[in-house]
Amino acid sequence: MVALVVLFALCLWQNSTVLSVVNHPLDKETQKSIKKGQGPLGEIAVTQKSLQQLAEADLALAQDLARSGSGLSETTRAAMQRRVADLRATIEALPDTIEGNKPVTLGVGEPFNTTLMVSFMFAALLAMPLLLYQMYAFIIPAFTPRERRVATPLLAMIPFLFACGVLFGYFMVLPAAVRFLQNFNADEFNVLVQARDYYRFTALTLLATGVLFQIPVGILALTRLGVISVGQLRKNRRYALLVIAVLAMLLPGTDPITMLILMVPLLLLFELSILLASVFAPKEGPVDLREEAEEDAV
Repeated sequence: MVALVVLFALCLWQNSTVLSVVNHPLDKETQKSIKKGQGPLGEIAVTQKSLQQLAEADLALAQDLARSGSGLSETTRAAMQRRVADLRATIEALPDTIEGNKPVTLGVGEPFNTTLMVSFMFAALLAMPLLLYQMYAFIIPAFTPRERRVATPLLAMIPFLFACGVLFGYFMVLPAAVRFLQNFNADEFNVLVQARDYYRFTALTLLATGVLFQIPVGILALTRLGVISVGQLRKNRRYALLVIAVLAMLLPGTDPITMLILMVPLLLLFELSILLASVFAPKEGPVDLREEAEEDAV
């Protein structure tokens, strides 16, 4: 709770940076639509480019008329010189780029409430490795000595795998999902993304990828406790592929492209789990809890 409160205060203090980080995938993907001239922002970009070209052509003409050999009177050439200065100022004032889409707020208090919500979600994601560690550390003292030997190595993997899952979700899954969903039938809609929905979608996506990257922990725990063997894991690879596909499909906002992107690391993690399980799996067979109790009593 202390870590969560401290991180929430830090995220709330740096809420502008937090919102910029969360908005970056949406901004980056809509820039591609802008370059193609699609949607309202794309139409604005096309108009801006046309206006700049027209101003530059007008500037070239005004410069020619302002020269001493143009045949115009001194008064007219002086007016053209003023026109040249005005056109240069106009061209310099035109923006070079157009920012991508930003989430839309509808209510009066929604910007404030949404900022609090995003700060808390971001703080929860940052604190999740520590929260998971504390949760398992609270449970481990109730384990038997043999169960502790099984659980302790797995405990160290949880924060690392969760962080890897969140980073993978942010850099790979989230941009692909935003790209597909934003560009789907884009010519038929004026796409406006509501802030609350976008941030909830982002948080669920990152949380889901972080949790899915815990597959090696679960598999190692099952093999170390003797619930399943390495041979069974190798034999049932086809079922593992089906389960991984279903898990990837259940991710919020998943499309076929995002599903394939997510399946690849999950399959690699599954194969890595089998490799680790073959090294660390118990050699004496399934765990006998009654035998353990007798050993502990002795």
